[in-house]
Amino acid sequence: MAEDAGGSMTETKVKLAREYRIKWKRPNGWDPSTVLQGLPSPIAPGFREIYNYSVEKYGFYFVDQLVDSEISAIAFKSFIDEALSHDQAVVIEKITHPRDIT
Repeated sequence: MAEDAGGSMTETKVKLAREYRIKWKRPNGWDPSTVLQGLPSPIAPGFREIYNYSVEKYGFYFVDQLVDSEISAIAFKSFIDEALSHDQAVVIEKITHPRDIT
């Protein structure tokens, strides 16, 4: 709750998510289809996004929308396991930046 200009209490909603970079040295010709096909559904009941990802030159970008921690953890671990199956030096970076307040 926050006080607005008129002195009334209003509810503010902070959009929360956790973003990560999973960096590793991808081998030439690496095909991500196996790991991607093994991921749990990123959509929760009510069509809410649980997590999102992209395959990048450095490895994977992952966003946990903080909707279903169990499903997000399974997906996140899948990406880490895939990286570790190809490279012993995997770096996980948490991305921090200001979030929108609505």
